[in-house]
Amino acid sequence: MTRIVAALLMAIGLVAGGWFIGHGFDHARRQSWVTAKGLAERDVKADIALWRIRFVETGDQLADVQAKIQHDDAAVTAFLAQHKLGKDAIAFRNIQVTDRATQMYGNQQYKTRFIVTGTLMVRSRDVDDVAAAAQDAGALIAQDVVLGDPNGGNDEGPVYLFDGINALKPAMIAEATKNARAAAEQFARDSGSRLGSLRRANQGVFEILPRDKAPMLQQDKQVEKTVRVVSTLVYDLQ
Repeated sequence: MTRIVAALLMAIGLVAGGWFIGHGFDHARRQSWVTAKGLAERDVKADIALWRIRFVETGDQLADVQAKIQHDDAAVTAFLAQHKLGKDAIAFRNIQVTDRATQMYGNQQYKTRFIVTGTLMVRSRDVDDVAAAAQDAGALIAQDVVLGDPNGGNDEGPVYLFDGINALKPAMIAEATKNARAAAEQFARDSGSRLGSLRRANQGVFEILPRDKAPMLQQDKQVEKTVRVVSTLVYDLQ
């Protein structure tokens, strides 16, 4: 009798276990979901140009070096005006004087005592004019203006920024979301399922990329850029 009862209990257990396993698989099948991504891109043009122009002069007599720097400053200002970048485009000027005789480090062996560095910052929304001026920077060198910094660095050239991304966001988010949903619907059709409710949504981060995808090419050195956003949607599949 005990064996019969034990056999019955085992059979009931197997049936119950099979029901729970089958119910679990069915529940998992009904709880399937799909993650889809949608891309939106816009080609844009920079609307702000920043150009830090640095020029340096050296000598043993401070007055002489200052006179040279004033000449360089006037030459740079006139050069910018020739490229339609007047006084309004000059954000600030700065002069830095280094007296190597007063420095506490080094062995006091230097070719010239004074280093005077002038800095002129250009800020303009006339991006094309700044780009044209930068291409013609050799004209300054022809006037004996030494562009760069006292440590031997070269003029880095203008930086081009895009400030209109907020105006693009609504339309680009809508497009990326639409593309993500279309991808999810296609997956559902291909898998013989039906798209259910939306579980999660992530609009993604807006990126400003260089239009030309050349190695080591920074986007802030290009006037033409690409704005990109990728939206991620998670849907239930039924």
